[in-house]
Amino acid sequence: MHPHPTRRSALMAGGALAAGTALPAAASPAAVARETSPAAAGNGWRRLPGILARIRPPTFPGRRFDITRYGAVGDGATMNTAAIRAAITACHRAGGGHVVVPAGRFVTGAIHLRSRVDLHVSEGGILAFSPDPADYLPAVLTRWEGTECYNYSPFVYAYGQRGVAVTGHGILDGQARLGPWESWYRTGSLQGPDQRLLRRMGTEGVPVADRVFGAGHHLRPKMVQFNRCRDVLISDLTIVDPPMWTVHPVLCTNVTVRSVTVESLLHNTDGVDAEASRDVHVTGCRFNTNDDCVAVKSGRDEDGHRVGVPSENIVVQDCDFAGRWGGITVGSEMSGGVRNVFAEDCRINPPDFPGHYPVKYPVYIKASKKRGGFIEGVYVRGFTGRGVERDIVFVNMNYNNGEGGTHPVSVRDIHLSHSEIDGARAVLHLVGLETDRLRGVHLSHSVFTGVRGADSVLCTDDLTLRKVFVNGVEVS
Repeated sequence: MHPHPTRRSALMAGGALAAGTALPAAASPAAVARETSPAAAGNGWRRLPGILARIRPPTFPGRRFDITRYGAVGDGATMNTAAIRAAITACHRAGGGHVVVPAGRFVTGAIHLRSRVDLHVSEGGILAFSPDPADYLPAVLTRWEGTECYNYSPFVYAYGQRGVAVTGHGILDGQARLGPWESWYRTGSLQGPDQRLLRRMGTEGVPVADRVFGAGHHLRPKMVQFNRCRDVLISDLTIVDPPMWTVHPVLCTNVTVRSVTVESLLHNTDGVDAEASRDVHVTGCRFNTNDDCVAVKSGRDEDGHRVGVPSENIVVQDCDFAGRWGGITVGSEMSGGVRNVFAEDCRINPPDFPGHYPVKYPVYIKASKKRGGFIEGVYVRGFTGRGVERDIVFVNMNYNNGEGGTHPVSVRDIHLSHSEIDGARAVLHLVGLETDRLRGVHLSHSVFTGVRGADSVLCTDDLTLRKVFVNGVEVS
């Protein structure tokens, strides 16, 4: 027999325990030194200092290019796309610097950044993006839900650049609710056919040059996308009302997202989507989103395998999660593979940053045999919070019921430690497959109270719990 009750017996007993049941002081994660032994987290956390040492935000010359010198008018009505483009071109040709958006409300269409350019939105400055789809043409090379195509330009876009940034204490206002974007999603009759067409093109290997959407089609653009860039910084901004994913580095290296607040209401408006990117640091950010807060991705289905670039060395620290689905999420577009994801010291549904929706899953991992690929090494520690709508950890290898896929898929080495959360449906919901089992889920030194139901574990090998307390009872 186990020396401690099982998870199921502890949860059944938990009905008689108050959510705030006092625990011995030794049970508190805060009172226990964080483990670094190989047995505790597969040596994963030992990699973190080296990863962070490699991630260095770009710096820029002191030259300043105020957009009003190029004809921009911050009256909330004048279209400033050409003036902003001229300032960016001048800055780039001069060898780099800061394109400055001063106080005022500057309406614009697509903004395309160049190497060595920092788009700096000053406090009191607002870039208000046009609700007219025509202002995001011509179409550019992008990745839409993990499949490459040509589509409407992201509102802020850079392709193949090195040393690019969007910074400042101002606001990027997507104004998405003023445009048609949500109607494209909600009706299903508009976005749906294009979405299915693009997925079929990816599956059938249609050349990317022939996957042309944009005008006459209904695939929503991203808010901020850096595509195939190096040395990227997004810092201090407030980003509101995006039409779809908010901050999307794809096929990038050395990315810092720092002290950014995201407020989104429309569907599929993730906070940060790090896709097929390497050495990414998301720190000190706040996410009030109508989807995942931070998601790690690497392409979808056959097109993800074609590109074949994993996301790796993704670090998320000191963030507030108040989004509708996952706090830290991996997938579901993960066909290129994901390895070495670290998340620590994040707060779930914090009372001083209430979201429109409670977080459903603080840790959410999505995969399937349609996607194929691998997820290996997800390390989470120091999560605190309350009011989780569903499960604290949800690993689902049968996302969307597998969608009829046959690719091998691997998910392994998931670690959660030193965390305290009050209020959830269950601690663990683990869904492996008979053909592709989930391997290695490890919880330690954590306290969960107000847990309403039992764990659900399917086709999972090497599940361990050490010094884990559920509703006041240590479980194993």
